[in-house]
Amino acid sequence: MSVLLALDQGTTSSRAIVYDASGVALTTAQKEFEQIYPEAGWVEHDPREIWSSQIQVAHRALHQAGLKARDVAAIGITNQRETTLLWDRRTGEPVHNAIVWQDRRTASFCDDCKNKGCADWIQQKTGLVIDAYFSGSKLRWLLDHVPGARERAQRGELAFGTVDTWLLWNLTGGAAHVTDPSNASRTMLFNIQTGEWDDELLKLLDIPREVLPAVRSSSEVYGETASGVFDSPVRIASIAGDQQSALFGQNCFEHGMAKNTYGTGCFMLMNIGQTATLSRHQLLTTIAWKTNGVTDYALEGSVFIGGAVVQWLRDGLGLIQSSAEIESLAGRVPDSGGVYLVPAFAGLGAPHWDQYARGTIVGVTRGTTSAHIARAALEGIAFQVADVLDVMKEDSGIPINELRVDGGASGNNLLMQIQADLLRAPVIRPKNVETTALGAAYLAGLATGFWNNRDSIRQAWQVDRTFEPQCSEDEIAFRRGRWAKALKRAKHWEQ
Repeated sequence: MSVLLALDQGTTSSRAIVYDASGVALTTAQKEFEQIYPEAGWVEHDPREIWSSQIQVAHRALHQAGLKARDVAAIGITNQRETTLLWDRRTGEPVHNAIVWQDRRTASFCDDCKNKGCADWIQQKTGLVIDAYFSGSKLRWLLDHVPGARERAQRGELAFGTVDTWLLWNLTGGAAHVTDPSNASRTMLFNIQTGEWDDELLKLLDIPREVLPAVRSSSEVYGETASGVFDSPVRIASIAGDQQSALFGQNCFEHGMAKNTYGTGCFMLMNIGQTATLSRHQLLTTIAWKTNGVTDYALEGSVFIGGAVVQWLRDGLGLIQSSAEIESLAGRVPDSGGVYLVPAFAGLGAPHWDQYARGTIVGVTRGTTSAHIARAALEGIAFQVADVLDVMKEDSGIPINELRVDGGASGNNLLMQIQADLLRAPVIRPKNVETTALGAAYLAGLATGFWNNRDSIRQAWQVDRTFEPQCSEDEIAFRRGRWAKALKRAKHWEQ
């Protein structure tokens, strides 16, 4: 058995990647699937299409590599988090479309919970802020709005799961109804202090315990694929939510190590060790993973608009023809010429949490060019990441010695250099920036002896480039002061 198969089930597509013993990706297969918008602010997926697209790409990836199922040591699963599914335990048929993490239909219920004064004790138990983002209120909605669902759930006829649980159920032919702590900790039903589903939270959201999956570790063998899934059985040996999987894929095993994923938005996670330190700045405290009986925690901060600002320059303003062009355009000028772009197109995320903020460009003069605006856009991404990292340091009391980066925009050398300058710390980009799937492979490999220990994984992880700070401390202090002024002008715009 010579390879690992990582299943990376994302919000818009399903991917499968085959890894060899060096942690090198041999083949990748990907398939997009439909996004369903029944009403404004509602987002759904067809659970059957999630499963069919994922198993199709798994078969395709193996075929492309010239491999059979017998060559696979184990399967690892990583997934879009918070997306909520409910299905019949006997038939495996979903009772409704999956409600996607982006869906806002339960916002008013969450507002009611806040108004009842639940926020502090929910944070104490879950590490989360009350929000429609998380799975609990979505599951409540399904139980209340699908005819007969609540009664069937109470009789033990229905099963709830996030996407990882749904995939594992189908892979094992219904033999395993299981999740891991990294996903359970995103439901607003799981107590991250005790490591168990919480009765008070279940009562608040009116969730019957009978629908819940068992919570196992992030790295262990949960079972084998059922007959007919592949041409021979394969062990399934890891589950981790996508951002936690990327943290593991970046080898951030010690407390104080942090990674940032540059995608449409930015997700920054810091390993804070084995104590669930709660944030004073509305960051999330989440379970990073549980391995060998030990739970590691992370602080998480989300930037709503990262690479999406580059897409706006391309599609909205027409300043560039492709996203890759922004680096050369921004590189035509030595600095932004005093221009600051706050990309608060959908409000501001951590640590500002201002849903009424709007995008702002300030400091424009007659001499401002498209190159200055392009550079200000890249700086706007990096400034937001620096703001999150500042409060992570405050919350954790841990200095940041480096930031590991991944995701599509991490390939932009100018952005990475700007980031290193603003953080006053090295920014390290690995050779493999698709670390989400790699983390799932690492966790599955550790569970099955494919890799002996984390030291062998460290040897597989390779650096592509390190960006060292180049600007003076005074220059960075001045620029961050100006950024703070620009932020002030963007905040509360709609109020």
